Amino acid sequence: MTGLWRTACTPRLERVLAVIRYTVPDAQSQDFLKQGHTILDTFAEQPGFQRGRLARSVDEPNLWALVTEWEGAGFYRRALSAARMVMYPLMILMVNEPSAYEDVYPRDGA
Repeated sequence: MTGLWRTACTPRLERVLAVIRYTVPDAQSQDFLKQGHTILDTFAEQPGFQRGRLARSVDEPNLWALVTEWEGAGFYRRALSAARMVMYPLMILMVNEPSAYEDVYPRDGA
């Protein structure tokens, strides 16, 4: 059983999904959207970036997510360092939680 668990939980790829969530008051949503574009554009210029999107919750419109995919955790962490100045104005709106997730069972659509 231990071997099966290790095999099932060991990622084959080093891809990383990064999810940074923000709680944004209605009055700030337009400014947040502009700054979110800037952050995503900055990430897109970094090595290891694969894709990204800025999303808004359909159930709680004040909850936003900046979702990106990276070739590995190191790429993501270096990109955070590179983007820190453009991210700084939004830090107060960030939900304080871990943001990097490794793939353990990736699957694409049919």
